[in-house]
Amino acid sequence: MSSQPGPGLPFLPGCSFRDPMKTCFHRSQTLGYKNGYAFSRLPTVGIGGERLYVNQLSQAELDELASQRPTLTYGQVKRAPPSGFIPAHVAFDKKILKFDAYFQEDVPLSAEEHYRIRQVCIYYYLEDDSMYVIEPAVPNSGIPQGKHIRRHRVPKNDHGEHYHWKDLNRGMNITMYGRTYRIVDCDRFTQEFLESQGIEVNPPEKMAFDPYTELRQMPVHKYITPSDFDQLKQFLTYDKQVLRFYAMWDDTNSIFGENRPYIIHYYLADDTVEVREVHKQNDGRDPFPVLIRRQRLPKTFVDKQKTFPTCVMEISDEEVLEWYTAKDFAVGKYTTLLGRNFFIYDCDEFTRNFYRDKFGITDFQPVEIKKKPPQEVQQIIPPYNGFGILEDTLQNCFSLFPKPPRKDVIKMLENDNKVLRYQVALESPNPEDRKRRFILSYFLSNDMISIYEPPVRNSGIIGGKYLRKTRVAKPGSTTENATYYGPSDLTIGSTIEVFGHRFVITDADEYVLNYMESNAGSFPEATLQSLRDHFHPKQVVKEPDNSDMPKLGTSKQEPDELIVRVQEELKPHKHLNNKNIQEAFLQCDKDGSGVLDKANFLSLCESLSVPTNTTLLNELIDQCSCGENQINYRDFLRAFPL
Repeated sequence: MSSQPGPGLPFLPGCSFRDPMKTCFHRSQTLGYKNGYAFSRLPTVGIGGERLYVNQLSQAELDELASQRPTLTYGQVKRAPPSGFIPAHVAFDKKILKFDAYFQEDVPLSAEEHYRIRQVCIYYYLEDDSMYVIEPAVPNSGIPQGKHIRRHRVPKNDHGEHYHWKDLNRGMNITMYGRTYRIVDCDRFTQEFLESQGIEVNPPEKMAFDPYTELRQMPVHKYITPSDFDQLKQFLTYDKQVLRFYAMWDDTNSIFGENRPYIIHYYLADDTVEVREVHKQNDGRDPFPVLIRRQRLPKTFVDKQKTFPTCVMEISDEEVLEWYTAKDFAVGKYTTLLGRNFFIYDCDEFTRNFYRDKFGITDFQPVEIKKKPPQEVQQIIPPYNGFGILEDTLQNCFSLFPKPPRKDVIKMLENDNKVLRYQVALESPNPEDRKRRFILSYFLSNDMISIYEPPVRNSGIIGGKYLRKTRVAKPGSTTENATYYGPSDLTIGSTIEVFGHRFVITDADEYVLNYMESNAGSFPEATLQSLRDHFHPKQVVKEPDNSDMPKLGTSKQEPDELIVRVQEELKPHKHLNNKNIQEAFLQCDKDGSGVLDKANFLSLCESLSVPTNTTLLNELIDQCSCGENQINYRDFLRAFPL
């Protein structure tokens, strides 16, 4: 219940009275709904039910509006149905007014600038009349930029009023929170919206720019400086720009040399060169990535005096007449770097573009590198030093870890424990050594020879083993074509040389004769005959049954004498190789019968250049004939002993 003073009375106790007609003291409802949307309305009555005339039409105005009707010639106009109510946050959703503005900021602590112009953008949101101010970021400005005023309703004055879109226009100042912004322009949507609402939009103004920023963007005055100061410009221009070339170093002329790939880097920033190795998986090389470290490489030196040292710690500009530059490298050409010749066969894409723009070079065809076939080095086998067996010693020339030579296992099994024994005498100028007798044993399983001297009492010579089992090479034998003594060379009366000592064969076991006669096809007839002649005075040797083999005749002296005469006649023919002749006849006799057709025999003699047109050879061929057009070539080969 409220009380009010009487007319002309002060509002003091005892001077006020209460109106008994006022019984309702609540506030009027100002919120409501229409078409499903909430809206606010102005109150019509105040507290106590008193009518409010503020913002209300008078009765006269209401009557005038009610009496006014539009009149037309053809009668009253039909009233249009009331349009649906659309609230502001729906009608103006996502509709924003954008204004370009700037403000001036004082700079008191700088000698280069006294004020600063900062450009901003003002956004006005029509849906809720909020505003938002942001400054676009400028790179390298050094000033915190971005949001200046967050989005909200910006107060206009101290009376509680806020900025409305009707208060914004081009060419005007607006103060927000003590900072004055000059609006110079707006976008097209903003201009069309203001004009649609009946606001005359001012012409746009030119945006103000910061004088210090404009000063920094002005081109710097160029001064002509000496070439010594161009290194900084070169570094700033070509920093991190590197030319890459693919090269090959041919070092095959040196021992253990080869073709090795490399990558040459040329740094444009300081004209330095680096050579890097190209490693492959399992290439067997130490992982050193750099062959030549990054440095300036000299191309031409100044003429040196004789007193100038050839080895110096560093090379200065006074000693070098010309350094390597980018123009000295080209695809398909050789480049000498610190004494090594590198052949450049390709480059990368950046290098091609640089040479195309800088020097106008367009030919960058890669060169195909063909690997040279390895030169075959003939292995020179050193002469035999006399130690050990020749085959064992020869393995040291073929491998770092020598392996024992392969053995003929089949021969060892067939001839196991088969030994041919001979009695030999030492051929020496000393009378004491002439009386010494030795036992020479030839082992058929491995073709080795051992010599044993039987001890003789009161001879003054200690007997025993004279030579252990070893293979004995013939005089004149070489390491490439080594020939050893075999059973065919051990005839009665022949001389063999064993490591510088000469021995004469004087006797043999009867087993030697029996073994050779049982294998007569493997031994020459001269060896058999020498053994037969040696044993004939002692005993009658039973000749082997060779009834199927054709004989020369009943008399042995006549064919032997003829063979000796044929050998004397063939001595001038030094081109004849008895070994090749015997091998050719054995290969031609495929069934091993020892007999060949006369036509095949003569053609084979002609291919071996045997002079069959002589009288003695024709007589020998006639004696070797058996049957019609058949020749026993084994009897014929007695004239060609090994």
